[in-house]
Amino acid sequence: MNKCILLVKSFHRGILAAALSLPIISFSIQSALAESVSFTLINNSSRSLVRFYASPPHVEDWEDDILGTGVLAPGQSTTITIKDGREDCLYDFKGGLGPSDDGSVGYGELIHSNINVCNGGSYEYTD
Repeated sequence: MNKCILLVKSFHRGILAAALSLPIISFSIQSALAESVSFTLINNSSRSLVRFYASPPHVEDWEDDILGTGVLAPGQSTTITIKDGREDCLYDFKGGLGPSDDGSVGYGELIHSNINVCNGGSYEYTD
């Protein structure tokens, strides 16, 4: 009878150890899936792109300005890498365009929704 109790206790400890290791395995798999995504941002508009934001559609507020203090002049492009740890492929973009050179148009914003960034490629702002 003593051996039976020891066997049951040993079995329960094995199950407990396995159950406790599951969150660690799950966390490791989730971390491996949360990769960064990159795409080329092209400014084919006649105005400078002075701000650029990318946020998943379910996020209420815009994330930080990806360009920071940089400006993307007309005709220029840059590689954007999003390393937010999310598994999302769809993002909303908001681009802030500076005023036109002749002053006829002031600062403006263009918002585009549900852009798939997981396929790489490029994204273009145009007039």
